[in-house]
Amino acid sequence: MTNTELLAPAGSPESLDAAIGEGADAVYLGLKDFNARMRSANFTYPQFEAALRSLHRMGRKLYVTVNTVFEHREADRVYQLLKYLAGLGPDGIMVQDFGIITMARENFPSLKLFASTQMNVASARGVNFLSRHGFSRVVLARELSLEEISEIRANTNMELEVFIHGALCVSVSGICLFSSYLGGKSANRGMCTQACRRFFSAPDSGTASMGGAGDLEGGYYFSPSDLELIEQVPALVKAGVDSFKIEGRMKSAEYVGSVVSAYRLVLDSIEGGEEKLNEAMKEARGILKNDFARTKTAYLINGINTGLNAPGAYDWLNPKQSGGTGINLGDLLKVREKGGEMTGLVKSSLSLSPGDSIRLHRADDSDRVSHKLSSADKSSEGHWISIPQGFVPGDSVFLIQTKSMSKRYPPVIPRDRELKGRNPGRDKAPLPQEQKKDESPDNKTSADKSTAAKSPVNKSSKGSAGRNRARAELPGGLYVMVSRIEDLYILQSSRPEKVILSVNRKVLNQIIREQVLPFPPRDMIISLDPFFPQNRDNELDEAVSALLAKGYAKFIVNNLGHFSLLRGKSDINKKEKITIIAGPWLYTFNYWAFNFINSSGAEYCVSPLENNRQNLERTFPKKEQRGQVFITILSQPSLFRMRPDLGRVYDFKDFSDNMDMTFRLTSSAEGTLVYPGDYFSIVDKIPFLREAGFSRFILDLSMESIKKAEYRDLMEAVSRARPLPNISRFNWKNGFFREPN
Repeated sequence: MTNTELLAPAGSPESLDAAIGEGADAVYLGLKDFNARMRSANFTYPQFEAALRSLHRMGRKLYVTVNTVFEHREADRVYQLLKYLAGLGPDGIMVQDFGIITMARENFPSLKLFASTQMNVASARGVNFLSRHGFSRVVLARELSLEEISEIRANTNMELEVFIHGALCVSVSGICLFSSYLGGKSANRGMCTQACRRFFSAPDSGTASMGGAGDLEGGYYFSPSDLELIEQVPALVKAGVDSFKIEGRMKSAEYVGSVVSAYRLVLDSIEGGEEKLNEAMKEARGILKNDFARTKTAYLINGINTGLNAPGAYDWLNPKQSGGTGINLGDLLKVREKGGEMTGLVKSSLSLSPGDSIRLHRADDSDRVSHKLSSADKSSEGHWISIPQGFVPGDSVFLIQTKSMSKRYPPVIPRDRELKGRNPGRDKAPLPQEQKKDESPDNKTSADKSTAAKSPVNKSSKGSAGRNRARAELPGGLYVMVSRIEDLYILQSSRPEKVILSVNRKVLNQIIREQVLPFPPRDMIISLDPFFPQNRDNELDEAVSALLAKGYAKFIVNNLGHFSLLRGKSDINKKEKITIIAGPWLYTFNYWAFNFINSSGAEYCVSPLENNRQNLERTFPKKEQRGQVFITILSQPSLFRMRPDLGRVYDFKDFSDNMDMTFRLTSSAEGTLVYPGDYFSIVDKIPFLREAGFSRFILDLSMESIKKAEYRDLMEAVSRARPLPNISRFNWKNGFFREPN
């Protein structure tokens, strides 16, 4: 029997029973706040405490998801939750927000920290960075190949957890803003609406070749299949993966039970010889055929582009497949009220019964609702089934579970008596240690003190002289970001304080090779891409060293692995110390998070693109602190990104949704980006921001090549703080979506 842990989702007590009943070694679950599946049932505090006691008696483990970002005003509640968990002793907590790292390390060192896949860790450098900060385990990004996972294993002693089954995010986890951009329902807050799975259209495109789909004027362009790595289990065990994770806290108990049983079969047969393994694999495949989920894919486990099938279709992407799961029963033909209950008519050859579960999709794709049938009456017309209020003829119906598939398991949590438990208290979160020092009479900023003391990069910068030099090198004013060498020449017409160059492989090679550019290295900041996969490690390491040797010393880092790239390289550039700015993808929604990235070597941060004005001001309440913040005042933000090159599949660039919002797709061998047709802009807010003490602003023009006239007009609008037409405010005013009380 292998020692690899089989980790199952527990979105409800019934799913917990199924997971344990079928042999899961551990489960992960969320409580009512700060977890990435806020739409699942989750557990009450008494249920959680009862589950923890029962599982520990059984020798099983329980992990708690605390894997969302939190705003500064929520710090007390986060602290209370961590204190509560520390007093109970779960086997680990999965986290995303850097502020939780600060709180846990300083106040609750007994908590075992696991890095959520939302942290976007895809390299050994990222893993080892977290190891140095006290983490016990990392959940690796889902976009990695088996070869990359093996290489990470060879370069770290950290426990590695890998997703092996369940729904895929089409975007790299942790760097998706799509749902948030459309209405504040952020994936980083556990509120994702899966907007990527909606119906889109590109009527002005040519042919989009998707496995014989022909012309695709409309389709579910970004609807992925479900992950299934049952065939790869032996290889992943051999590669040294410590934990196999099944996705599905939104799924039924029946789904959880069947998937756990299939993977348990294979894991238990690995050491029994090839014949036993083959028998188990055959049986497991049969079990997984009946999970009522989407079509299956191994995704990128066998290589980045191995899922590309003739005549140009990725096997993990199906534009004919709606975002839903289950068996399509057709559309509602009629709707009526009978006996106080809404019922709808579907014509299906399948037999339907009360207790079966369905999912209904509105015809305009604006909503999807799961529903358990309370009635199902067969007639000559078809089946009249119970439906929720609000659905009409033309809406689609999918069968997602039959009552006959239900299986009873011994309850993990006692059901025959009222459960008792404690609740988190009302403690106030103590300030980070560095911020406590900030309140001393000398009134130096926390970042000033922590940078010199703790930075692995800036050890040579001691005292106020080093800090003042950094301030002089990055003065207040306008910073313009582009992503093409040719755009640098356009910026000469109205020179910003500094130029930010967002780099990919092509641009890196150009600036390393070019002897003369329009701006000298001292006036340029290099912005590194947020997705840092293991197979680019050597290449990026050499590129960063070459940049330093050419005099580039200012970097925006957007991935934890980037800190390690710069670590120990302070002697390469003899003229200038390395200055690190934490980019918008290293989320600083609270001062505890900024304290963490600051102590890791970043002297400045770029405010996250999802941020709002009130939270920004709460996070950095003092003028001295606000001097360390860059604010993006104009951008076409990357809404989501995929590692594969969709240019191999789709031949269109512009597309729209059913609300007539427009988007653009760009792709290359390094991956695919989707961004909005309209700019996010707060250009007209510059005077108010300056008055509040913020002084560094970024004009992000990196998504498309710019023209001289457009640049001149933008710079004039910035100088006059003039509002721009046809723009989005993103979350700047309203902030994150919150459920009404």
